[in-house]
Amino acid sequence: MFSLSALRFAGCAVLLTGFAQAASAAEILIVDEKSQPESLTVAPGGTLIVGSASTPFVYKVRKGSITAEKFVDASAEGAGTFFFGMLADPATKTLWTCQLTPVADTKPVKRHTALRGFDLSSGSEKLRWNLPGDNSTCNDFSVGPDKALYITDTANGKIYKLPKGASSADLFLEDAVLRGIDGITFLKGVLYVNNVMTNKIYRIPVDAGKAGQPVEIQLDQPVQGPDGMRAAKGKLLVAENRSGKISVLTVNGDKASVTVIKEGLKTPTAVEPAGKTIWIAERGAGKAISIPMPGK
Repeated sequence: MFSLSALRFAGCAVLLTGFAQAASAAEILIVDEKSQPESLTVAPGGTLIVGSASTPFVYKVRKGSITAEKFVDASAEGAGTFFFGMLADPATKTLWTCQLTPVADTKPVKRHTALRGFDLSSGSEKLRWNLPGDNSTCNDFSVGPDKALYITDTANGKIYKLPKGASSADLFLEDAVLRGIDGITFLKGVLYVNNVMTNKIYRIPVDAGKAGQPVEIQLDQPVQGPDGMRAAKGKLLVAENRSGKISVLTVNGDKASVTVIKEGLKTPTAVEPAGKTIWIAERGAGKAISIPMPGK
């Protein structure tokens, strides 16, 4: 259990009780500036769930509360265990997480990683699937129109697919241009991914359930370190971890225009739309912050 501080609401000196108020912006320091919140998600009812890239814990903050609680404790998993992706899946009442554990005495460091699913209400484990190989990086995921979970492996340039109701995932796509794959989401039924190393955005064609060659989306201005990515209001929301920006991408075919809606952040690594609010994981500052969803 830890105390929560630095909660500020833009343009208002009064403490509001709901973190996801439509017209408000919040800034929450999680533990301290070294907590490294890599990803976050919002569960039904407004509970904010935040992972940590520096501790083996997942935290939650209930709507209307200013107290953060440990929701998942993976301290028994091995030294250096931490979390990347977070995704609330209301349809299955599951919190999907990416857990990473360094392999002892390896240089450069290798990691064994696992997709873990927890009950959204109790935090009890529902599923665990270890990614194949001696070194992997489970990073993020998205639920597709087919209700399957699509999972990115950054280190190996792979996407895995966990069919609805299955206990293990299968390789969906492996491609050299995806070495560095990070964020993944579906926009209007179309699968998009980004590459945090090469600063590229790709569309993944899917025909009869099979993935085709990634198609690069031509941007009208560069993005730097595209990380977490989600869809909202018919557009892509992207956290640019190297430029400190949150951008909106308006996709038209294989081209997209880029509009910056927030800048000056310290290593933003995740975005999560929640109604009229966008939540952001500001890893470099140890914060979860929110901004209003753009009106257009």
